[in-house]
Amino acid sequence: MNIEMLIVAIIIIFIFVYTKKIDTSQVLNNNSPIFNLLKEKDYDFLLVAKYGDRVYDPNEVFMKRIKKGLLVTAAIIFVFLTSLSYLNIIAAFVIGFLVFKSQYFSLKQYYKVHLNTIDSLLPYYLKSLEILIHHYTVPVALAKSVDDAPDIFKPGLKKMIAKIESGDDSVDPYMEFAQQYPVRDSMRMMRLLYRLGLGEQEKKHEQLESFAKSVSSLQQKAREQKYKARLEKMEKKTMTMLVCTGGGTLLLLLISIAQVMNI
Repeated sequence: MNIEMLIVAIIIIFIFVYTKKIDTSQVLNNNSPIFNLLKEKDYDFLLVAKYGDRVYDPNEVFMKRIKKGLLVTAAIIFVFLTSLSYLNIIAAFVIGFLVFKSQYFSLKQYYKVHLNTIDSLLPYYLKSLEILIHHYTVPVALAKSVDDAPDIFKPGLKKMIAKIESGDDSVDPYMEFAQQYPVRDSMRMMRLLYRLGLGEQEKKHEQLESFAKSVSSLQQKAREQKYKARLEKMEKKTMTMLVCTGGGTLLLLLISIAQVMNI
């Protein structure tokens, strides 16, 4: 009886959605706080890491993920409507959840493959920022650096600059930027940048030298990691070549032995 009631409910909901009596986008937006419980902590960062400032609203992209997962779930339930069972319903929700998670898994894979490249963007950006700080205050240098900054950092920079210009002289805008982009040493470098902005003009040269040393050290780490990753890749290729060569030689040897024994 419960299954029959569920079938009737699904048919009614489908009719309402098809006739646009129910606006699915509006329903999702109204319940976004609930759906946001499913949102991964690093989702916004991974999304911007891959697409840069082409992503205008990560929440909108996330809601499309939710909608896609729900549609797949509903479609599977509809396919099994004539022979609906609790097992089919559970399977439909599991498949819908996997479809929902698929984009996140894809973003994680992209970040893993491009990890060293993404991590190396911060020190090179900070190096260009360091040059600007020689001539301007930190807030002004940040504003002037946006156009030439890597695409991945532009949304976060604009948000940080807007908060600073609105009068927020605390460390919060800098920490929020570091949390939004959890790349190598981002928290430490943002704290140094904040302290550099607070320093007196007389001590600016000394603080800038300390900041420059930290940036250079970070660049060196990025280069070392890049070379290490390249070396590991070459080692894997060499090992694969040796295994293939050894396996091929062994196979030829076995074939030769088999031919000799047949003779």
